[in-house]
Amino acid sequence: MGDYTNMSGYYDLIMTSGYYDYPKIVNELVAGPGFQSVLEIGCGTGLILEELASRKHDIDITGFDLTEAMLAIAKERLSKFSHVHLEHQNVTGLDLHQQYDLAFSYGGVWYFVMDGINEPFLVSHIYDHQANMSGWERVAKHIAPQGHLLLGVQGPHSNYATPIRNGYVYSQAITPLPHGFNKQYFLDDGPHRLMEQSIDYRTYPFAQACEILASMGLVYQPSAANAAQFVSFVKP
Repeated sequence: MGDYTNMSGYYDLIMTSGYYDYPKIVNELVAGPGFQSVLEIGCGTGLILEELASRKHDIDITGFDLTEAMLAIAKERLSKFSHVHLEHQNVTGLDLHQQYDLAFSYGGVWYFVMDGINEPFLVSHIYDHQANMSGWERVAKHIAPQGHLLLGVQGPHSNYATPIRNGYVYSQAITPLPHGFNKQYFLDDGPHRLMEQSIDYRTYPFAQACEILASMGLVYQPSAANAAQFVSFVKP
């Protein structure tokens, strides 16, 4: 998993300045198949889980993340919810001793890029292929029979800079790699650079991603919904 230690102190500021629409993400989670237990794969600072936990009080909610600095923020944010449990784990060795009705990742470890024009593809925060295989295998083992895996949908990555709160400017730069791309994140306060983070991402064509997940027992479920927030897989 990508380590976001450098970014952790500014993550909430960037993400809540229009980067993600958290109520919309959770709307689709709660509108999907019913679940009594849910696992977020790469929960970051807990922004999605906070929205989910505030709406769903009668379910078991678990999140894990690799970056300890992010998880520390999540623990403080979610401490008011007794039905939320957080773990410091790497997805490649995930071991929670439990199966879940629903597991999801929205920009956490894996997600799909879809723009309605080009062929969709999966993006992984893990650049190494074998590590991805291990991660998918571990996640599949944590999904209960008839359970679902939901992977978020985002638009294409591009180079840009945009003003956010406090007069700061967030920017990102994309560089192609043999099996994916490198993404650099920057946050500037005038001439002063506040944060810089670099992550290598691996990409997989849509068909290959579905084939790999099917080999793990997770079958792609096409959706008729327009502008869906997630791509769905079910464990028969």
